[in-house]
Amino acid sequence: MSDSSPSDIVTVLTDRAPAPAGHYVQATVCGGMVHVSGQLPVRADGTQAPAAPFGDQARQALDNLLAVIRAAGSSPERLLKVTAYIVGVENWPQFNSVYAEALGDIKPARAVVPVPELHYGYLVEIDAVAAVDSK
Repeated sequence: MSDSSPSDIVTVLTDRAPAPAGHYVQATVCGGMVHVSGQLPVRADGTQAPAAPFGDQARQALDNLLAVIRAAGSSPERLLKVTAYIVGVENWPQFNSVYAEALGDIKPARAVVPVPELHYGYLVEIDAVAAVDSK
C-alpha cells in the first residue's frame, strides 16, 4: 500500500496484479473498506491475451482481484460485494463455475452485468468492495 491525499485514504499498488493503465489506482482503502477498481484479465506482468477462452479470462481477473485485496490488508473471506461485467450472457454459467471454484464457500453479495463489450476486447471485468482484516 502507499499513502495518498487526503491522509485517511490509502492507495494500493501491488506487482501481483497489472499496474493501472489509466487515471485510477488498483484500490483505495478508507474507513476499514477496500474499494477495488475493475480488474481485467491482464497478467500481472502486463501481458494481454484478449483472445483467451472465457474461463481463462475469468480466472485471471479473479486472481488479479484477490491479489489486490490481499495487498490492501484484506482477504477473500472479507469480500462484501463483487460486480462482474461479462460480455455475452451465455458466459454467465461458466462465470458461476469459475467464481465458485475460486471462492469456494465464500459468498459475498454479487452482481453479474452482461455488457456488449469491454476494453481491449476482453470478455470479463471484475470490481469489488471488501473489509480490511481486523487483525
